[in-house]
Amino acid sequence: MVLVGLNLRPALSSLAPLLTRIQQDTGLSPLAIGALTTLPVLCLGLFAPLAPWLAKRLGPEQALAAALLLLAAGLLLRGAPLPVLLFAGTLLVGAAIGVAGTLLPALVKRELPAGADLMTGVYTMALCLGGALGAGLSIPLADLLGGWHAGLASWSVLAALALVAWLALMPRRRVGARVPGAAGSTRELLGQPLAWQVMLLMGSQSSLAYIVFGWLPTLLVARGYGEAEAGWMMGASVMVQLISALGAPWLARFGRDQRPALLLVLGCVAAGLWLLLLGPVGWRWAGVVLLGLGQGGSFSLALTLIVLRTGNSRLAGKLSGLAQGGGYTLAALGPLGVGVMLQFDVGLPVVTLVLLLVTAAAAGFAWLAGRNRRLDIDEHGQLVTRR
Repeated sequence: MVLVGLNLRPALSSLAPLLTRIQQDTGLSPLAIGALTTLPVLCLGLFAPLAPWLAKRLGPEQALAAALLLLAAGLLLRGAPLPVLLFAGTLLVGAAIGVAGTLLPALVKRELPAGADLMTGVYTMALCLGGALGAGLSIPLADLLGGWHAGLASWSVLAALALVAWLALMPRRRVGARVPGAAGSTRELLGQPLAWQVMLLMGSQSSLAYIVFGWLPTLLVARGYGEAEAGWMMGASVMVQLISALGAPWLARFGRDQRPALLLVLGCVAAGLWLLLLGPVGWRWAGVVLLGLGQGGSFSLALTLIVLRTGNSRLAGKLSGLAQGGGYTLAALGPLGVGVMLQFDVGLPVVTLVLLLVTAAAAGFAWLAGRNRRLDIDEHGQLVTRR
């Protein structure tokens, strides 16, 4: 599970530092580049709801193996020289990550029910490490391998390694095995306000995350930093996420109410964005650290809520599909919106204001989703929200 998690971000974070080179080589407009950064996030949302369906028919283990195979293929295709294949490979990558990322919380809930929240922090830490490696090694790999095409394609090796390890070590369960007490359809989930609150929190904080993955180096260059320094600042910020990704679920265990932890990490996101884009230049590394702590903690807690707000692994899988499907679809508007603003030469102050407003919206959803509530099945087999 940790090695799988390591593969769920390099495909996204490795693209951003190379956007300038890709644009120069392909002649794509800023709007088209914005679409390229938006496409994988949109695919996360569109394909995440397929994960429970695939898990039911293939078994979650085999469905995850298929997603890893698709990821490796998409990464190879993304390194092809034609722009149309770059977009096609990016689409496959987004679909694969959407399915794999949705399956993991349910597998954690099933295999480690007592420590599901902390295990979620562990694989989220691996996920953040993968993001940091993608951001930090993207340009060195492109230089070493002779161009951005080979640099992007090289990440397929890590995906293939994860596939081999998963096939060798995955839990062995009979396809179609029932979970005791499992019930609750997606339609029933849509009738529960708690499910919407978790989904909207996932979407708003993910929007900020993918704006950082897709546009932070570009925004930093626009502020006056060099290309290499901007890439390392993003990589360092993602690396800092390792600390809070593991620590935030542990911090949330101090109480049944996760609102204090959520508001703390979202406050760090707001402070980090302001320092990096508008604050004093001498405080830029403080902004890097705050942004990393905030984003690692907010993403880890959002995934942890999927586990904590459900009574069994089947419900966790359904809520994961809904929260990540709907959430990532909303999150796709973030990178696209930044691309549109840059297309029309909107200044950094306006971009920063928009990002802070999104952070404030995430804090509002966190206030609702962070309360001590849980989706469960009552004695009549109906889906209910328990306090």
